[in-house]
Amino acid sequence: MLMRQPLAWLLAGACVTVALAVLLGPRGTMSSFIPRDDLESRIVMEVRLPRVTLGFLAGATLATAGMAFQALFRNALATPYTLGVSSGASLGAAVYVHAGITGSLAGIPGHTFAALGGAIGAIALVYVIARAATGFSSSTLLLAGVAVSFLFTSIILAIQYVGDVTTSFRIGRWLLGGLEVVGFVPVMHVLPFALAGFAILLAIPRELDLLVVGEESAAMRGVPIRSIKQLVFAAASLMVGGVVATCGPIGFVGLVVPHVGRILLGPRHRTLGPFSVLAGGAFLVACDTVGRTVVAPIEIPVGIITALIGGPFFLAMLVRGHARHRLRG
Repeated sequence: MLMRQPLAWLLAGACVTVALAVLLGPRGTMSSFIPRDDLESRIVMEVRLPRVTLGFLAGATLATAGMAFQALFRNALATPYTLGVSSGASLGAAVYVHAGITGSLAGIPGHTFAALGGAIGAIALVYVIARAATGFSSSTLLLAGVAVSFLFTSIILAIQYVGDVTTSFRIGRWLLGGLEVVGFVPVMHVLPFALAGFAILLAIPRELDLLVVGEESAAMRGVPIRSIKQLVFAAASLMVGGVVATCGPIGFVGLVVPHVGRILLGPRHRTLGPFSVLAGGAFLVACDTVGRTVVAPIEIPVGIITALIGGPFFLAMLVRGHARHRLRG
């Protein structure tokens, strides 16, 4: 009962955040959800609602994936991008832009397919390396992800270096992340990955708790370690790949939100999972609202806002001693 009350307050706060995000924008504050004219109606239905929906879904997905990776590696500093998913997606998008290809399929831009392909390629490469090296150990998985991430990042920098100004700018802008959408089609791109990931990760809180305690202890309690690790790795990685392919890399959401949840509610994933969904979604929506209103009509990419807020916040927690490299059950 005590745990449900904070989550209820969080749900209310998330609803308020979403409502304010829909009402606020560069054109001013709308007095109600009922549009006063056709222009306001189009702004709400074609721009703000899709953007807020995508922001909440992406934030919830990144935070939940971050929670899962932190449990998998027993490390509070693990992020959704630790295993190179972001750099793989970024490389796919960079190659697409550099090649000068344009087009779409079923309303989905070509760079989204390229980014998703790069993300899946990175996931597959890390998995193969980790499995071939030491039987899918967490340490090897982590090292393989870091190595792949650095490799892909270097290739992206090389593409930017040899490309023209326009190509470099387009790649650089994509790397900042963003939620600039019109219509709900991009939301539909992310939704299958998010729902599948939520269904898997929120259904195994006990297994995630035991992974944090230690693999030997988890095995003694009947947890199939290898299968659970592979399931968490695949679900969380595909969630991140779906978000990055649509929104670009958006940092700090998956790092800060689960950590704050552990401070406020404790380490149990039965409550940490719902917290990550609600707080992650509300946090990214709030950051995007700040980015599109604070210096309107100029928009600041949401990836910059999350870094400006998340970086100092997390450093403050480190200084105060709240953050630990090793999670404690």
